[in-house]
Amino acid sequence: MTPSDPETDAESTPDSNAAETVAESSAHTVSAPGSEVAGAAGEGARAAAQFDEDGAARPPGEAGVTGIEVIRAQLRHLPDQPGVYRMLDARGEVLYVGKARSLKTRVASYARPTGHTARIARMISATASMMFLTTNTETEALLLEQNLIKQLKPRFNVLLRDDKSFPNIVVGDAHAFPKIAKHRGARREAGRYFGPFAGAGAVNRTLNQLQRAFLLRTCTDSVFDNRTRPCLLFQIKRCSAPCVGRISEEDYAGAVDDAVRFLEGKSSDIQKGLAEEMAAASRALEFERAAALRDRIKALTQVQAVQGINPESTDEADVVALHQEGGQACVQVFFFRAHQNWGNRAYYPRTGAGAEPAEILEAFLVQFYSTKEPPKRVLLSDPVEDVELLAEALAARRGRKVDVAVPARGEKRLLVEHALRNAKESLARKMAESSAQATLLEGLAEAFGLDSPPQRIEVYDNSHIQGAHAVGAMIVAGPEGFVKSQYRKFNIKQAGTDDDFGMMREVLERRFARLLKEDPDRELGHWPDLLLIDGGAGQISATAGILAELGVEDVALFGVAKGEDRDAGKEVFHVPGRAPFALPHRSPTLYFIQRLRDEAHRFAIGTHRAKRAKASVKNPLDDVPGVGPTRKRALLAHFGSAKGVTRAGVEELKAVSGVSEALAETIHAHFHPGA
Repeated sequence: MTPSDPETDAESTPDSNAAETVAESSAHTVSAPGSEVAGAAGEGARAAAQFDEDGAARPPGEAGVTGIEVIRAQLRHLPDQPGVYRMLDARGEVLYVGKARSLKTRVASYARPTGHTARIARMISATASMMFLTTNTETEALLLEQNLIKQLKPRFNVLLRDDKSFPNIVVGDAHAFPKIAKHRGARREAGRYFGPFAGAGAVNRTLNQLQRAFLLRTCTDSVFDNRTRPCLLFQIKRCSAPCVGRISEEDYAGAVDDAVRFLEGKSSDIQKGLAEEMAAASRALEFERAAALRDRIKALTQVQAVQGINPESTDEADVVALHQEGGQACVQVFFFRAHQNWGNRAYYPRTGAGAEPAEILEAFLVQFYSTKEPPKRVLLSDPVEDVELLAEALAARRGRKVDVAVPARGEKRLLVEHALRNAKESLARKMAESSAQATLLEGLAEAFGLDSPPQRIEVYDNSHIQGAHAVGAMIVAGPEGFVKSQYRKFNIKQAGTDDDFGMMREVLERRFARLLKEDPDRELGHWPDLLLIDGGAGQISATAGILAELGVEDVALFGVAKGEDRDAGKEVFHVPGRAPFALPHRSPTLYFIQRLRDEAHRFAIGTHRAKRAKASVKNPLDDVPGVGPTRKRALLAHFGSAKGVTRAGVEELKAVSGVSEALAETIHAHFHPGA
C-alpha cells in the first residue's frame, strides 16, 4: 500500500496497451482534444464538445436534446473512412463504443427511426453527444474499439469481465541441468514455453506427472547450487538429483529431450522407447530399473488420461463455443496444443439484453486475445459478422496467419459440440447458483427488515496479535456471490494498540470518506446497501456513530456476535434500535451469514499473515534515510549483521566505504534518538 492510496485491490488485471499502437497510426481525429486512447479513461470519457473539420469546437447540440436528432446532426461532419465512434449520455458517460468501415455509413444507420432492436433503441434515445476517431484501416478500428471497451466499460457493449493471464510450462535452457516449472506473465526467462494451460490446476497436475515420468528438477538455481545431499523429491522418485551428481549431464539432457517431445505431442514414441527399455532391463534381471521405467510409463498414461479429448487431426487450436439463455451468456474456451487438451475455462461476458451471437463472439475474441497470443487456428460455434477482419486482427497480434472457422463436420465439429455442451452446462450451473443467491438475499432482507434484497453487502473484520501488524479487511458479496475484485485491505495506522473499536473506526472512516469523495452521487455502484460487522452491541453502536458523523444514514447495518459457548449456529444479531435476536438453527439465511463472516475472517487473517511474514524478513536498515541497497550491503559486510550496525558509533560507521560523516551521524541518530 502506498500512503496516497490506503485501499488496495485484492486482485488486479493488467491493462492492455494495444490501442497505443493504433492511435499512433491514426490519420485523422474528429473528436475533442484528450479523447485519444491515452486519455480515454479520463477526460476523453467525459468530453462532450465536438470539433468541426477545421478544428473549431462546437456544442453537440441543444441542451437537453437526445436521440436521433443528435445523431443526424453529426452526419455532415463525418468522413467516409474507418474509425471508432462513441455515444455519450447527457452527463458525458460513454454509452457505447463501436467501430465502422465507414463512419458516415454506420452512424447514418442509427439515424433511422425504426428497425432497431430494443437494446439499440434504448441506447439511441439516451445519446446526447458523440465522439469520433478515424483510423487507417478497419482492423485498426476493431483493435481500438475493443481496447476502449475494456477501458471505459460502456453499459451497452459486450464486455469480457475476467481477463486474467494463463500459465505455461517452461523448460529452461540456460543451465547445464534445466529445470521444469510453471510460468505466468512475460517470457523473460530463456527456455522453451508450452501452453497456454487453462489454469494453475491443469499445469500443476501435468508438472506432477512429468516429474514422475522424467525426474526433472523443479528447484531454483540457488537451491541447486547449494545442495550437498539429495532432497525429499529424490527419495520419493520425483527428481534424479542432478544437484549432487546422481545423474550425468548427458542422461539428464536425454530426459529433458523426452519431456520436450512429450509436450510437443510425441508421447507415443516416448512410451514405445520406454517400453523397450523396460523389457531390456527385465531380461537383464535389472528389476529395480524395470520397475522405475514402468512407473514412468504409468505417469505418462495418467497425463494423457486427465487431458481428456486428444484430437488426432487438430494439433493447435482454441475452441470457442457460445451458449445464451435468459439474457445471459457463457463462452467456453478449450485449449488444444500438440494434439493434447490443455484444459478449458468458462467466461460470462456482460452482454446486455438483445446482443446477437456474432456480436458477442467478435467482441469476446478481440478482447480475449488483446493480451494473449492467438493459436494458428480458432474454431467457433457461431459465425461472426466479418470473419476475414477478425482473422486479420488476430494475425496482427500473432505475427502469423490465424485461421478462424466454424467447422461443419468431422473431428473439429465434434470438438466444438463438446465445448458447446460444456458452455450450456456451465451457464445452467451459474444460473442455478444465481437463483439460489437471489433466494438467500431475499431471506436476508426479510430477516433484517430491509425494503429490498441488498445488491452489495460489505463485511468488515480486523486481524492482529496484541496490536502488532494490524490490518482491516473488507469483502463484498452480491447477487453473483463473492465479488473478489472488490475486496479491500487496510493497513491500520494506529500501530501498537489492540483497540478493536479504534481500528474499526479507522477502517470505516477511510472507506466512507473515500466513497463520499469519489462517488458522492452513488452512480458507480460502489456504495453498499448493507454492512455486516463481526461484533456485538458495542461494535454496532460505534459503527452507527461513525456513519452518523460522516452523514451516512441510509445504509443498513447489523452485527453478528458469537453466541453461547461461541458455537456456530448460536449467533446473536444486533441491529441499531432493535433488541438482539437469533435466527432458527437450520435457517439458510443463518448459514449464508456464517459464510459471509467466515470469508471476511479468512481474508483478514490471510492479509495479517502476509504482513507479518513481510515484517519478519525486514531489515532495520531499510528505514534509515540515505541508506540504499549498495550502502546497506557495505554496512552488513563491514559489521556482519544489522545488529552490529545499530551498536556502532559514528567513527566506526565512517570507516565503512561509501559512508560520509553526515550519513554516519544520520545512521547513529536513527538508532540512538536520545544520544
